Amino acid sequence: MEYIYSAMVLYSAGKEIGEASVTAILKAAGVDADAAKVKALIASLEGVDIKEAIASAAVAAAPAAAVAPAAGAPAAAAAAPEPEEEKVSEEDAAAGLSALFG
Repeated sequence: MEYIYSAMVLYSAGKEIGEASVTAILKAAGVDADAAKVKALIASLEGVDIKEAIASAAVAAAPAAAVAPAAGAPAAAAAAPEPEEEKVSEEDAAAGLSALFG
């Protein structure tokens, strides 16, 4: 993820996203930059309109935000009850593990 984040920092700063600049950001953050991963990132971003990609990601996330409860709604009403955990005996658990290893 830090490779993608470095590209996003460069984009938001209005700088060119290139191998040297991505590597410099990673090194400044204390990350040992893998040259192959940097090259792969640069190659995968070639021809991508980052502004459009961010906009489409925001549109995809919007329905999830619409499901969030209203600001005045009580928190207890918004929280779904947690399902009870199924109790499994140690013998049943051991039997299940033995099936994995024969």
